[in-house]
Amino acid sequence: MSVNDFLLDFAFASLFIVIGQLIRAKVPLVQKFFVPASMIAGFIALVLGNQGLNVLPFSNSIGSYPGVLIILIFAAVGMGGFSFSKTKFKSEVERVGSYFSYKVLAQAIQFAFAPLFGVLVISELFPEINYGFGFLLASGFSGGHGTAAAVGSAMAELGFTDATDIGMTCATVGILSGIFGGLFFIKIGTKRGWTKYIESFQYISGDLKTGLIKDEKNRGSMGKETVASVVLDPLAWHLALLLIASGAGFLANGWIKDAIGLDLPSYLLAFLIGMAMFLCFQKTGVGHYMDNTVISRISGTATDYLVFFGIASIKISVIVEYAIPLLLLLLFGMVLVVLTLMYFGAAMNKGSWFERSLFVWGYSTGVFAIGFILLRIVDPENKSKTLNDTALAGPLTTPFEMFAWSMAPSMLLCGQHWQFIILYIVIFAACILLNRVFKWWWLKMPLNRPAEQEF
Repeated sequence: MSVNDFLLDFAFASLFIVIGQLIRAKVPLVQKFFVPASMIAGFIALVLGNQGLNVLPFSNSIGSYPGVLIILIFAAVGMGGFSFSKTKFKSEVERVGSYFSYKVLAQAIQFAFAPLFGVLVISELFPEINYGFGFLLASGFSGGHGTAAAVGSAMAELGFTDATDIGMTCATVGILSGIFGGLFFIKIGTKRGWTKYIESFQYISGDLKTGLIKDEKNRGSMGKETVASVVLDPLAWHLALLLIASGAGFLANGWIKDAIGLDLPSYLLAFLIGMAMFLCFQKTGVGHYMDNTVISRISGTATDYLVFFGIASIKISVIVEYAIPLLLLLLFGMVLVVLTLMYFGAAMNKGSWFERSLFVWGYSTGVFAIGFILLRIVDPENKSKTLNDTALAGPLTTPFEMFAWSMAPSMLLCGQHWQFIILYIVIFAACILLNRVFKWWWLKMPLNRPAEQEF
């Protein structure tokens, strides 16, 4: 691939992302279901690309872009750092503690039971399918397109060459399920009194529908200038830091593999290096000249292009080949996320259970943005404190995710599948036990129970 191929690939991707945004802004049906612009663009490119009408001059490398972009995204997650308020945690331990265990359970239920279904059902019905197949559902649903690309790439290196396409399909179905399913549950929730901050499903702002912010007073800032632009552009400063972490993660993977033969995912190492840089910057004062909003915007941009390339590069022939086992896996995945929302969500969240559970539903089927959009609909002013508790619990749940994303491919494909599955079954059971022991179990309360602040 030449530099010109790289330029044209991203130029065409940009064209279709712009078209996707215009469609989102003008087509009511698309607005109604909150389909992201990058996803619209990806589907158009899939139809017009070499898997469809074959009229787009994409290079043969578009399938490799997601695996590279995810390194940058994970570097941004690490460099974004973390914050933890012990005082707030102690004063609101019941709400935050139960929500933390619920978030961990929402991940563990996919990490444990999707691979278990793959081992006990799919691999029995289809012996040619390996034990890593089931985890691709979790990588797509709980992880989204970025994680699906990372896990798929890791499995491909271990011999499961179709993993990325299957993971991307799971991620695409997951996001669509998150959007359509979330709106479906919101309609039911408003009718049955589960929602506490809106009375009608029609409460949706025009900005959320179209994706275009018309009123200037509603337009937020993309970040602060922390370095003088006459010396170095602030965006270049932040991008340079992220690329350093990304490149270092890639190089570290090669060094570790050559030295001891351990093939760790590059995105994991980029995350760890980004975290180390964050801690170093906090000690040396460099962190004062970093703006997390700019870091987040760069990461978000990479995510949009990753979604586009992830969908556009799906090999339809692979999906057709795995159609029946993939359909079974996706149906089982839907059972898991509905169970997480309606049973465990009601049991493990006391006040405002629906709003908090719906947010978890959103990022358990795709990305944080879907959860945020759904929460904006049912709780536009964050009265349920869901976002506050997510920020507080985030650093504590990250290790459970990172271990799964980094270790699942090798463990599931190299004979340690039962160790991995049992580990997350234990974590799943521990979350339930924790809530029962501390009496954070409210399953017997009515679903139309009071809002959070009313307890």
